[in-house]
Amino acid sequence: MTIFQAIIIGIIQGLTEFLPVSSSGHIELSKAILGVHLDNNLEFSIAVHLATVLSTLLVFRKEIVELVVGVFRFKLNDKTHFVLKLIVSAIPVGVVGILFKDRIETLFTGNLMVVGIMLLFTALLLALTRIVKIKQTKPIGYIDSLIIGLAQTVAVMPGLSRSGATISTGLLLGKNRDEVAQFSFLMVIIPVIGAAFLDFVEGKTLNISSGYVFAGFLSAFISGFLACSFMLKLVRKGNLYWFAIYCLTVGVTAIALA
Repeated sequence: MTIFQAIIIGIIQGLTEFLPVSSSGHIELSKAILGVHLDNNLEFSIAVHLATVLSTLLVFRKEIVELVVGVFRFKLNDKTHFVLKLIVSAIPVGVVGILFKDRIETLFTGNLMVVGIMLLFTALLLALTRIVKIKQTKPIGYIDSLIIGLAQTVAVMPGLSRSGATISTGLLLGKNRDEVAQFSFLMVIIPVIGAAFLDFVEGKTLNISSGYVFAGFLSAFISGFLACSFMLKLVRKGNLYWFAIYCLTVGVTAIALA
């Protein structure tokens, strides 16, 4: 992999992790177009995912500090409940990740047909947030967090957007837009850190001093920060149907290429 290719894929990862268009689907498409093989390059994959998590921490730095302070008051206040809901949302993907990790990784093998079909499903979810008229005013409860967590788990399929699935699910449950956006972006932190920890336990380390790894990390971090900030504003306005049209177009293209 060249540094230029690493920068391009890093930018794609950062943008599409937060925009509801599927990062995994776009990575598969970019691999096919650029002729890059990432199947055996776990170090690079860890780097760009870690970069998007760090960009999330930067965007939500104030909220995260408030959550930490609230938890260490050792009382069941709103902040503690929010953190507990984040933990509940991580249970489904944690169970699937631990039990079926190797099988899940085989899904990411350049199957553009699967990517295309899942992009069409993403488009449907996003369109439903526009078609179905639901008042989005309720706070997220524990059952809601579990359901949104299940949506995140299903989104391990390449082409099914994680943010698109979780945000759409939250909105279709009638939950407050601001809370859904914040919850969707923060809930990814626990699984990614957990996956990185498992890789560390297995002896897989990250050498960010490698030129192309650092280039991918930096480009993913910058683009992720911009995409996360932009997406927060967009969810509040409710203009997700434009992404539905985009996913429909890209999905049909992927199926055609397959």
